[in-house]
Amino acid sequence: MSQKVLAIINPKSGTSSKSNVVSKLIEVFADSPYTLYFTYTSYAGHASKLAEDAARAGFARVIAVGGDGTVNEVARGLLHTQTALSIIPMGSGNGLARALGLPMNIKRAVEITAKGKIDTIDCCLANKSPFFCTCGMGFDAEVSAAFAEAPFRGFISYAATSLERYINYKPSTYTIEIEGHETVRSEAFVVAAANASQYGNNAHIAPNASMTDGKVDIVILKPFSVLDMPQITLQLFSKRLEENTHQESYQTSRATFIRESAGVVHLDGEPVEMPERIEIEVLPQAIHVIRPEE
Repeated sequence: MSQKVLAIINPKSGTSSKSNVVSKLIEVFADSPYTLYFTYTSYAGHASKLAEDAARAGFARVIAVGGDGTVNEVARGLLHTQTALSIIPMGSGNGLARALGLPMNIKRAVEITAKGKIDTIDCCLANKSPFFCTCGMGFDAEVSAAFAEAPFRGFISYAATSLERYINYKPSTYTIEIEGHETVRSEAFVVAAANASQYGNNAHIAPNASMTDGKVDIVILKPFSVLDMPQITLQLFSKRLEENTHQESYQTSRATFIRESAGVVHLDGEPVEMPERIEIEVLPQAIHVIRPEE
């Protein structure tokens, strides 16, 4: 008896048309030991329920077709199950897909959904809400909130939104209680908790982060001048941010962020309102994923 695979497609998310994905999936899975099914999301949070139902029904794999928000929703529904998450990246950042080494080419990504290997990675929680790549507050959260309202989504739109927000952004002061380390109190431009090394688009906020070490990397990027921006940007995209003197990082299994006030936080790039106190914890080996063969 063949194993079942479900593709969950968000018709509204991401930056690319999904018209060709279905036909490519049918073509690839026709020559595989799996039986392929399709379903579409129709409201926020629907992907999580569809994934939970698929896991309960014994599906071997669930494919998230969409952007980072869709991937996060599907992954939430598969936590602590035997069903593996597969991704066809069609978003603006594609953070988890990139962290897993998946190709951005849709045809190659589709092939991996059927032929890739199974791995198991950690998940992190921010006030019990799951994230798989990063949770950020400060400047990057403000940008995520503004970007979510942008009429066009893509790298150029994200860069333009970032520049616009930078001009008027005022850093905040944070108290960060980090298990195994002294409490840190600091003014910061960005504070992030990272399970994976990057936000998406190969912007590596935590170059040394690993999704399989049972730890979360806490990154503090302190205020810097406009003259420092080119160097920080270069280091961010070349996995060398830890070399910057404005950056501090710690590894831990638990941390608490205490902000000046409640406000927006991003979870895997999606803006969420949270209180001033945010508890971060790690769920080791929490979800099975499909990634390319080495």
